[in-house]
Amino acid sequence: MSKRINKKGKIAILTGGGDVPGLNPAIRAVTIRALREGFEVIGIRRGWLGLVDMIRDEKADNSQCYEVLTEHRVNKAGRSGGTFLHSSRTNPSRVTNWNVPDHLQGKYNEPRNDLTSEVLKNLEFLGIDYLIPIGGDDTLSYAVRLYQEGVKVVAIPKTMDNDVPGTDYCIGFSTCVTRTIQITNNLRTSAGSHERFMVLEVFGRYAGFTAMLPTMAGAANRCVIPEYKFKIEDLTKLLLEDRTKNPSKYSVVLVSEGAMFEGGEMVFESDIKDAYGHAKLGGIGDLVSAKLKEHSANCSKGRPIGVINQKLGYLVRGGDPDAIDSIVPMAYGNLALDLILKGIHGRLVALKNGRYDNLPIEVVIDSKKIVNVKKHYNTERLRPFYKSFELQPLFIMTSE
Repeated sequence: MSKRINKKGKIAILTGGGDVPGLNPAIRAVTIRALREGFEVIGIRRGWLGLVDMIRDEKADNSQCYEVLTEHRVNKAGRSGGTFLHSSRTNPSRVTNWNVPDHLQGKYNEPRNDLTSEVLKNLEFLGIDYLIPIGGDDTLSYAVRLYQEGVKVVAIPKTMDNDVPGTDYCIGFSTCVTRTIQITNNLRTSAGSHERFMVLEVFGRYAGFTAMLPTMAGAANRCVIPEYKFKIEDLTKLLLEDRTKNPSKYSVVLVSEGAMFEGGEMVFESDIKDAYGHAKLGGIGDLVSAKLKEHSANCSKGRPIGVINQKLGYLVRGGDPDAIDSIVPMAYGNLALDLILKGIHGRLVALKNGRYDNLPIEVVIDSKKIVNVKKHYNTERLRPFYKSFELQPLFIMTSE
C-alpha cells in the first residue's frame, strides 16, 4: 500500500458557474503539479455547493461534496470539455431556505441565509490549507469574501464572456469565439440559399466581447452589444446594404444576449433570479429577428426579408477545448502553484499584455471589464473598428 504523501499541506480546487472548455485542463494542471510538489489535492464537487452541503462527520458520506484527486483521475478528464467536478451557481452567502441542507434546517430558516460560517468550518474539517476556485466574477466574488475571512485563496479566471476584471484572458473565451465562427460559417449556406438575414444570439450579459471578436474575424457583418443601445432602424438599413452587396444576398448580425434597443432594457426569460441576483437572459435574438422582418418591409416595397434566427447558447459551451483553452489553463494552474509554493495568496492569476501575471484578488469586485466603445466599437456602423492594431494584445479588446 502506498504511503500517503502530505508533506506540504492540502489544496482544494473547485469550479463554479457555467461550464466552459478548459476547466478540466486547469484542474489537471493544478493537481499534477501539486501532487509532485508534495501536496494532497481535494476536488470540491458542484462548486460552492459542495462546501455548503458537507456534513462534518467522519462517518458521513460526503462523496457528493468532494473527492481526493489523483494523477490517474485528472489525466483522462484533462483532455475533455466541461468539468468532471461539476458546477453550480451557489452563493453561500445567499442560500434560500429551501436550499439549506437538511442537517442545518433548524439553524437557518430565513428567506436568504449566510452560510459562510459553515463553509469556513467545512474547510477546516477537510484540513484545507489553500483554496483554488475557478470561475467568473460571481464565483470569484465569493472567493474574495472567503479571503477576507482568512482563507488562503488563489483564484483562476474562467468565463466565455471574457469579462473578469484584471485579466486579458479568461478560460473558455477562445473556444467560444472559435465555435461561434464555425457555426456561423456553417449556417451561411442556409442564409444564402434563402437570401435572408441571419441573426445569431451569443453570450455576453454585460460585455460584448463574444460578439465583437467573431465579427472582427469576418464571421458577421454587424454586431450589437450590451455597452451600446442600438436603433433597430439603423441595424435594418445596414443589414439591407450588406445583403445587397453580397452576391448570395444575405447578411449576418451577432446579437449579445445583453444587447438592448435604444430606449429599452435587457430581455429576460423570466423574473426568477439566481443566487447572485441575475435573471436568466434570453429572447433578444427573437425580438431583433421580428423587428428586422418588420422594418425591412418598409425599406423594400412592402416585402419583408426572411430571417434565420439561432441562439448559439450551449453549442459554444460544449465539446473539447481548442489549443488556447488547453494551454492557458495549464499555465494558470501552474501559476497558482508557483504562488502557493512562495506562500503567496489573495491573488488572481492573469494574462496581461501577453504575459502571465497575478493581481490582488479584490480586482474582481473593485472594477468592471466591458468593451471600450469609444476605442473599439463603431456606433455608426454597428461593428468593430479596424484600425490601430500595432502593439495590441492577442485578442485586441482586453482589460484596460
